[in-house]
Amino acid sequence: MDKKRDYYEVLGVSKNATADEIKKAYRKLAIKYHPDKNPDDKAAEEKFKEAAEAYEVLSNDEKRQKYDQFGHSMGSQGFGGFGNGGFSGGMSMEDIFAQFGDIFGGHFSGGFGGFGGATGSRSSRRRQKPQRRGSDLRITVKLTLKEIMTGVDKTLKIPTWVKCDHCNGTGAKDGTAFVTCPTCHGSGTVSQVVQGIFGPQEAVGVCPQCEGDGKVISEPCSYCNGEGIQKKDELVSFHIPAGVTDGMTLTIRGKGNAPRRGGVNGDLLVVIQEIKDAELIRDGNDVIYNLMLDVPTAALGGSVEVPTITGRARLNIPAGTQPGKVLRLRGKGLPEYNRSTVGDELINVMVYIPESLTDKEKEAFENMRENPNMKPSESTKQRLFSKLKHIFE
Repeated sequence: MDKKRDYYEVLGVSKNATADEIKKAYRKLAIKYHPDKNPDDKAAEEKFKEAAEAYEVLSNDEKRQKYDQFGHSMGSQGFGGFGNGGFSGGMSMEDIFAQFGDIFGGHFSGGFGGFGGATGSRSSRRRQKPQRRGSDLRITVKLTLKEIMTGVDKTLKIPTWVKCDHCNGTGAKDGTAFVTCPTCHGSGTVSQVVQGIFGPQEAVGVCPQCEGDGKVISEPCSYCNGEGIQKKDELVSFHIPAGVTDGMTLTIRGKGNAPRRGGVNGDLLVVIQEIKDAELIRDGNDVIYNLMLDVPTAALGGSVEVPTITGRARLNIPAGTQPGKVLRLRGKGLPEYNRSTVGDELINVMVYIPESLTDKEKEAFENMRENPNMKPSESTKQRLFSKLKHIFE
């Protein structure tokens, strides 16, 4: 299809649909467009794959959340995407049956003949050997506001399960100590007749003893005890883009644990933890600084130095600046994740009233007390009260 349709539209559900509603909608579409009911129908095949792609994303809480936020565009981000083509590396029809077959109570648990170049009959169901996948790793990375502002490259030493060097990950001594599987006699599959929705069918599944390899270990590797993996501290380098937020999880593909006896590595899940700044407060893409002015500067105006994410900056204070006034340094905030917009730094003005005075200072304030210019007018009172009311609404 030239343009991807919205996944909720594909399944015919609303954006607040429950997991059960999404599952039922997918099952209905998969049965409708199943290749056995639509032989040699390319349009039905595309509908079948499109429904599976939508379900793969919307049935996963993490992927659904990211899809709701970024839509199809996040497939190009490199973090937490949906794989090449937006769908776990571009699943084949066999992959769809292997991953989602349980939705149909086992009736569609295998692949099918006569599709995508495969051969066979509609009564035969053959399941491909599932590819082993290692477990995911989860780490927490602490970032300063400056690192969040610019993005940062990280290289970390992470304890990881990796492929055994001595058996090349096979679990067999020297990588060669295998014999033919006595259960499947080397075919990697076993068969049985099951009752499907289209009648009796021969279900050909993966051999449970050899897990589809067609061979079993005759002598295990003494270094990994036949597991095919060993624990090592691995140096992992990755880039964290600008604008990430506290609690966000980035996915580094293939940097997780290796699986037992061959397969693909899991992923590395990087959880962002923002280090609280001593002076600046993050508010979305803006940062806030509470500036305490002395009375003369607030009244007469002047120039003060304020902290920013990248250093210090001079700020001009207009004469007559009132407590609660917000001054703005444009572009001094944080960038929005995967977007070009940048926030501001907001300077929240407070005025310090001395808690103790010398006799001379008291005299100066007493002289000012009776000066009409030192007292707020009614219009000024109303304006200040309106601002305060807005703050507490």
